[in-house]
Amino acid sequence: MSGEIIPDSTITCPHCGHAKSERMPTDACQWFYECENCHQVLRPKPGDCCVYCSYGTVPCPPIQQSRAAGSDSCSCS
Repeated sequence: MSGEIIPDSTITCPHCGHAKSERMPTDACQWFYECENCHQVLRPKPGDCCVYCSYGTVPCPPIQQSRAAGSDSCSCS
């Protein structure tokens, strides 16, 4: 990774398959996300720090920053 943070991720609901591109918070992890299609509330999978790390195409910015620095931990956890 070049160190550049990717701010957008496509989050896919595991219940109905609905996908939507979202702008992620840059300084925090998002622990809940309501699917706009089926209204299920998504929570991170065990071991993930946020819904983007579990269901998104791109991990959250804090994880991206950690990986760029050579770590795999999240400052939000």
